[in-house]
Amino acid sequence: MSESGGSLSNAQSNDSVRQAVRQQYGRVAAGDEGCGSGQGGYDAPMANAAIVSQRLGYTAEDVRFVPSGANMGLGCGNPQAIANLKSGETVLDLGSGGGFDCFLAVRQVGDSGHVIGVDMTPEMVSKARDNAEKSGYQNVEFRLGEIESLPVADDTVDVIISNCVINLSPDKPRVFSEAYRVLKPGGRLAISDIVAFAELPEVARQDMTLYTGCMAGASMVSDVEAMLRASGFTGIRVAPKDESKSFIRDWAPGTDITEYVVSATIEAVKPAT
Repeated sequence: MSESGGSLSNAQSNDSVRQAVRQQYGRVAAGDEGCGSGQGGYDAPMANAAIVSQRLGYTAEDVRFVPSGANMGLGCGNPQAIANLKSGETVLDLGSGGGFDCFLAVRQVGDSGHVIGVDMTPEMVSKARDNAEKSGYQNVEFRLGEIESLPVADDTVDVIISNCVINLSPDKPRVFSEAYRVLKPGGRLAISDIVAFAELPEVARQDMTLYTGCMAGASMVSDVEAMLRASGFTGIRVAPKDESKSFIRDWAPGTDITEYVVSATIEAVKPAT
């Protein structure tokens, strides 16, 4: 694993990687494209976002619940399924996009809870804020910021969720360190992300299209576990989902990317004392 936890060469700065990701997701926000084919620029057609989300594990009710435009067919799983959100909790979504998971979290935490979405793409934040305002949400907010430097106070969050975003960071150890900082003692992570189960070839790791398409930036499972431990987390569980290869294959047709990466759920806890 590189010092930054990313997979691109040291010659490419973290800022250049972030800028490429930011530009790509600005286009996604404008065009409602989805994971893999839409993000990465491949020619595979983008399916209806509702169908894509149900393929990722969301229910038809989930899809109907969110404001129009919040669901853009992004993600690689359903963090809601493992988050076990409770009434009154404060939830933070890393890379909140158009607000899809945030709006679903609002349903779980209720009026006494609070949901914060953080995204580094201005177009995404504007889209999410517009969705919230039009639908009259009072206990959800969206903040512009990088997940490596969260605009969130220490020890204020009960649960962190994220869907297929941390793989895009060129400094993953910093992401997990920031997550640990903002969680309350006893707080927990509930994340869906792309991880690697075999070392990607150098040509794949240097492919910015595969990187912004949520594939080339994947860390090995053992590295994810090590980064979480180094940040202070306990109760670490990374569970790869082999069935996810069926949709990841569609993200990069004509490649052998599913020989290297898979979607996984990632869970961990900040010790209570």
